[in-house]
Amino acid sequence: MVDYHAANQSYQYGPSSGSNGAGGGGTMGDYMAQEDDWDRDLLLDPAWEKQQRKTFTAWCNSHLRKAGTQIENIDEDFRDGLKLMLLLEVISGERLPKPERGKMRVHKINNVNKALDFIASKGVKLVSIGAEEIVDGNAKMTLGMIWTIILRFAIQDISVEETSAKEGLLLWCQRKTAPYKNVNVQNFHISWKDGLAFNALIHRHRPELIEYDKLRKDDPVTNLNNAFEVAEKYLDIPKMLDAEDIVNTARPDEKAIMTYVSSFYHAFSGAQKAETAANRICKVLAVNQENEHLMEDYERLASDLLEWIRRTIPWLEDRVPQKTIQEMQQKLEDFRDYRRVHKPPKVQEKCQLEINFNTLQTKLRLSNRPAFMPSEGKMVSDINNGWQHLEQAEKGYEEWLLNEIRRLERLDHLAEKFRQKASIHEAWTDGKEAMLKHRDYETATLSDIKALIRKHEAFESDLAAHQDRVEQIAAIAQELNELDYYDSHNVNTRCQKICDQWDALGSLTHSRREALEKTEKQLETIDQLHLEYAKRAAPFNNWMESAMEDLQDMFIVHTIEEIEGLISAHDQFKSTLPDADREREAILAIHKEAQRIAESNHIKLSGSNPYTTVTPQIINSKWEKVQQLVPKRDHALLEEQSKQQSNEHLRRQFASQANIVGPWIQTKMEEIGRISIEMNGTLEDQLSHLKQYERSIVDYKPNLDLLEQQHQLIQEALIFDNKHTNYTMEHIRVGWEQLLTTIARTINEVENQILTRDAKGISQEQMQEFRASFNHFDKDHGGALGPEEFKACLISLGYDVENDRQGDAEFNRIMSVVDPNHSGLVTFQAFIDFMSRETTDTDTADQVIASFKVLAGDKNFITAEELRRELPPDQAEYCIARMAPYQGPDAVPGALDYKSFSTALYGESDL
Repeated sequence: MVDYHAANQSYQYGPSSGSNGAGGGGTMGDYMAQEDDWDRDLLLDPAWEKQQRKTFTAWCNSHLRKAGTQIENIDEDFRDGLKLMLLLEVISGERLPKPERGKMRVHKINNVNKALDFIASKGVKLVSIGAEEIVDGNAKMTLGMIWTIILRFAIQDISVEETSAKEGLLLWCQRKTAPYKNVNVQNFHISWKDGLAFNALIHRHRPELIEYDKLRKDDPVTNLNNAFEVAEKYLDIPKMLDAEDIVNTARPDEKAIMTYVSSFYHAFSGAQKAETAANRICKVLAVNQENEHLMEDYERLASDLLEWIRRTIPWLEDRVPQKTIQEMQQKLEDFRDYRRVHKPPKVQEKCQLEINFNTLQTKLRLSNRPAFMPSEGKMVSDINNGWQHLEQAEKGYEEWLLNEIRRLERLDHLAEKFRQKASIHEAWTDGKEAMLKHRDYETATLSDIKALIRKHEAFESDLAAHQDRVEQIAAIAQELNELDYYDSHNVNTRCQKICDQWDALGSLTHSRREALEKTEKQLETIDQLHLEYAKRAAPFNNWMESAMEDLQDMFIVHTIEEIEGLISAHDQFKSTLPDADREREAILAIHKEAQRIAESNHIKLSGSNPYTTVTPQIINSKWEKVQQLVPKRDHALLEEQSKQQSNEHLRRQFASQANIVGPWIQTKMEEIGRISIEMNGTLEDQLSHLKQYERSIVDYKPNLDLLEQQHQLIQEALIFDNKHTNYTMEHIRVGWEQLLTTIARTINEVENQILTRDAKGISQEQMQEFRASFNHFDKDHGGALGPEEFKACLISLGYDVENDRQGDAEFNRIMSVVDPNHSGLVTFQAFIDFMSRETTDTDTADQVIASFKVLAGDKNFITAEELRRELPPDQAEYCIARMAPYQGPDAVPGALDYKSFSTALYGESDL
């Protein structure tokens, strides 16, 4: 006979049995350690014993009736061990050894021992409960044995959130009754006296059976009887308690209450499984819905950005020049608006799109979903290619605009110069053809003929002096043609007319001279004094006209050196004015001498000097004009000198700011690279530090805005070069955009690490260990490890990947996970994903299929009605819309295929 009193096989049935354990995973000592448990050394409270007898008897009969029998007296009917063995077979579903049918005491003891041996085989250590005491009808020991059976087979496996059996059952009751007024389950005795908790349990699962709102807290007997009767009639839970006993007892027996409540738990266990399955499915569907929303947002943002790039590139590639400076300056202003206003938000959108894409891929990896593949043409690489095309089109566009403005400015200057010289020449030639064609010499006197000859000589001298101007006009027209001046046709027409007229004047001059020379022998010598005057007055007059033309000539310069050169040339011109004034006085003296001789000899002059139209009044008038133009020219040159000095100031001002901003951006880029490698503290500390760093960068933006303002002033002043700095505004803009993008990407990397850590349950110490190991072997600080570096990193973390056959196989397996594209590099994110998968577990497609199977009642398909009953409305409709019809041989109308749907959530590879 087995010695059930041996200490090494004992099960202590009392308060000293130890601390509580978790669920059904421990020994009976773990879940039997409850306060106020049975103590065989103390007498039972009579009320408690009565409640236990009734409850335990009803509980045993609820199982024995399945075998077609029952008990009447719990301490008498188990004495022969036969019904005790039968009870254990029914509740365990296992066969016990064949009982002995004899009526002798030894037969009964053997049967009871077989039952106790079976209980002990289930991990229960029995103390002070022997077969002889059960055979002798010891009530306390019999009740203690039945309570042990109830605990082992009805309560032990109840566990909610890894609590002990008693605590798990209590937590289940608290959660189910939480929404009900006047119910506050804190224990398994007085919390149940008013009967409301029993009614709340039933109403929570079968609301059609209980009218809970009509129950009154001050009528506990009615409440208890109502719950007991409904449970027996509709839930097949036998009545194990008496309402009057519970109400009239100060503290109802805890074991009786637990036994009865456990029957409710098992009656509703199917609904509990369905609820657990529904919660799992809801969680999976919520993740999938969120990911789909992120995918839709990515597709929309990518389409918008690509469409903007597609519209913008042709505009930047349009290099068709406009006809006027104003039109080209408008194009330049449009380009400035594009750089200042339109492009910066798109830079942010592009950066945010990449961050959203990385975050989405991280969430998909963490939830065991397939990687997101955007629509064709909308990959991040497609956006980067489009962006590169955009920047390629943008490159040189501003330089082309400025060159075109410079060219048009040069053209306008030349065109105005052409018009000015052409107008002067046309004014000079006006009437010359008529004068040369005049046949006045045919009827003139000898003295008149001589005068005409002298006059013609003076004209020829004047004609020769104008030769340079005609050549200048033709040269300017040629240059306008070469520079593709938009009004070249009119310029060419006017130039051709001037040249044709010039040729005609030459021919007419030659013809008239021949006619005059033919009759020259018949003419007397004309007054030499007048002739000398005419010969000296004409060149001087032409010099004054040229001087006035030069003094009024337009000029364009771009540097201080150029304007100083013009000022120097003007000073040289002013130094010749005294000689010119002496020449003027000499010419005027000739005229005065002629008048003096005529007057002294009483000669009546027929009119003005016949050899020239340049009178002393004209000479004095033009000389006065020259005198007036000189200070005006001085003023214009000084204004231009001041402008160029201002431009030089703008150059130096821009250079001073650029030489600060440029190195600052470069330094910040280097610091970000160092921070991303040498991150210390928790990920939250790193994220906070990076965001503070980002704010410091954003706070620096006014310095860039100031530089933009200075750059605009330089462009508005048409300053095209700056020798004081190597930094252009374009370099600064690109550097700034790269700085903002780099800090945003670094922040996103830390956020994804936090997301990975939280989702995978990685501790901060593990994350720091992973980062330290990765950085230690990342010798070149490139953010990725080669195969040998990665192997060394794994060895440092305790992986057996040494150079042998088994180690090489394990390393190749790991490399296929962290480097699926065989790039030869392992990024930190891939390393973290691998380590998180190695140390954590996630939902799988098999688990989701199992959950759906629970909701479907073990069927291979599920109906829309079942989905709507078990899941929240939005998630039920989500499944119905995406589940394919079930095609199996056991299909019914409206059957849905939940297996293929679950597989699609995770991808085929998961199954």
